Amino acid sequence: MDLGLADKTALITGGSKGIGLACAKALLAEGVRVAICSRSQENIDKALSELPGAVGFAADLTDAAQAAALVTKAEQAIGPLDILVNSAGAARRTPPDELTPAAWHAAMDAKYFSYIHAIDPVIKLMAARGRGVIINIIGNGGKVASQVHIAGGAANAALMLATAGLGHAYAARGVRVVGLNPGLTETGRVTEGFTSIARLEQISLEEARARAISRIPMGRMASPEDLANATLFLASEKAGYITGVTVSMDGAESPVVL
Repeated sequence: MDLGLADKTALITGGSKGIGLACAKALLAEGVRVAICSRSQENIDKALSELPGAVGFAADLTDAAQAAALVTKAEQAIGPLDILVNSAGAARRTPPDELTPAAWHAAMDAKYFSYIHAIDPVIKLMAARGRGVIINIIGNGGKVASQVHIAGGAANAALMLATAGLGHAYAARGVRVVGLNPGLTETGRVTEGFTSIARLEQISLEEARARAISRIPMGRMASPEDLANATLFLASEKAGYITGVTVSMDGAESPVVL
């Protein structure tokens, strides 16, 4: 299927690892001009070795000024942005007894504000041009609470609301805003979560992983490529009437109606 993405431009935050890197590879394969960002220049350099033709910039997106500068650099390098994929930042998994006000603030900075700081300049530029798609990789922790991901889940829930609200606010101006909620996915961040669960429940890391997978009806965790394939569709005109919603991808682990 031709998704009509050739010669589009895309910025992928958190594009040096995991889901973000898989999205960058998939978009490049469709002929999209791609820019990625990460806090680490070393991670960018490593990712670019797998992303021929892409460009990368180091930025800490918890800082609004750095996020705005990133958007300017990306547009200078690849042209006006057609697609923004937010996959940067993840709140630290923390057992409930270890939560502090500082941990709650850190979770919002790491997940919520790292997305909002990128979205704010991009959505205004897209609206001025009358076109664009923003895809937020959020996480099912925003609707299904986990003992070790309460603060991060709260940030995810806030992002789901922001996705719905911005999708509604900018629909008439040609900009779509869509969320993707992965469940357990084969990434380093999820492994960190298993480590916290193992510590809380006093079991091995392998047992924590096995128990989690046993609760997924499809019998496996998602791969980053699964999320990248969905991102390609949502970024394309094939999904041109989808906005203001968040789509769950958790292998049917949480059979709920939203």
